[in-house]
Amino acid sequence: MRKAIIHRVSKETQIQLSLTIDGRGRYQIATGIRFFDHMMELFAHHGGFDLKLRARGDLDVDQHHTVEDVGIVLGHAFEKALASKRGILRAGYFLMPMDETLGVAAVDFCGRTACVVDTKVTTRLVGDLQAELVTDFFEGFARGARANVHARVLYGRSSHHKIESLFKAFARAVRAACWRDQRMKRLLPSTKGVL
Repeated sequence: MRKAIIHRVSKETQIQLSLTIDGRGRYQIATGIRFFDHMMELFAHHGGFDLKLRARGDLDVDQHHTVEDVGIVLGHAFEKALASKRGILRAGYFLMPMDETLGVAAVDFCGRTACVVDTKVTTRLVGDLQAELVTDFFEGFARGARANVHARVLYGRSSHHKIESLFKAFARAVRAACWRDQRMKRLLPSTKGVL
């Protein structure tokens, strides 16, 4: 089983995270930001990952530290759980319709960090989440996982649907990238010989 447990403590956040990549989509999430909890629940469920996440951050200051640090820790958990990355597809993408909205996400566990996000959300808040922090989450994940992450809303009306489509698409893209191809189980997914 590909698993990771991460405890990260700073002056701004305390995060405990347990991840099983080959899970059943079970989750226990508590970050203090209910809409963000919902997005992380969707991520676990649609990715088929078992995820336990408890984050306490300086929400009296702002939500930024909590959201970004959760992204970093989650990315680091995938980096740790994937270990050598032998036999995985390495890259994955998914188009996710969410009623009137269409979101796309692509991820590559290539060992290099890059992130491009376009939510097309113009409101300050979606639920209780500061909408601009969706980008910070994905950037944090890319840094923690040493991955390329691209997430973009192609079109849509509802800000809720825009963000939700990205998290669902991202979950399924990560799931695809982590998938193990039995024909390639001994091969590193790179012609360079390193990731």
